[in-house]
Amino acid sequence: MTTTAYGLQHIKKEIQHLPNEHLAELMLRLARYKKENKELLAYLLFEAHDEAAFIEKVKAEAGFMFSQLSSLSYNAAKGMRKILRLLSKYTKFMASKGAEIELLINFCENYLEYADRRTSYKPLRLILIRQVEKIRGLINKLHEDLQFDYQDSYNKLISDAESKLGWFKKNDHLL
Repeated sequence: MTTTAYGLQHIKKEIQHLPNEHLAELMLRLARYKKENKELLAYLLFEAHDEAAFIEKVKAEAGFMFSQLSSLSYNAAKGMRKILRLLSKYTKFMASKGAEIELLINFCENYLEYADRRTSYKPLRLILIRQVEKIRGLINKLHEDLQFDYQDSYNKLISDAESKLGWFKKNDHLL
């Protein structure tokens, strides 16, 4: 016996016909089984009204996690990947490209502050390069007015990276 997988449109139509009490019961049941569903529901109920404060809270949490990174390159790379998973979960909750850019720029700034600059450990270097490329791609997808708002922070970031890291080449990452 197999269950039918309904699409989002079918589910949306069915939800519109449910009474509020039944809908609340379904949401609580859904939140009970997955931690991420519970976190998303908590974000939507308590944090979504003030996105700027939520972004600052996430930045503070990421900054604290960076300050706790190991000095060993392998463990530092693992810690950074953990921070990136956290940031991607929160950006998925917010569903805002601007917020994602802001959090990734903050991640790269923390990288420049806390990462070992002398390391030749390639996975650690690739973490920064991938995030810079991701930021550049996100900025290019924005409307021209919004692109202008983020270009200054991005250009400052890559200039700082080139001055602090001997292996980072600014010209490879210009907008």
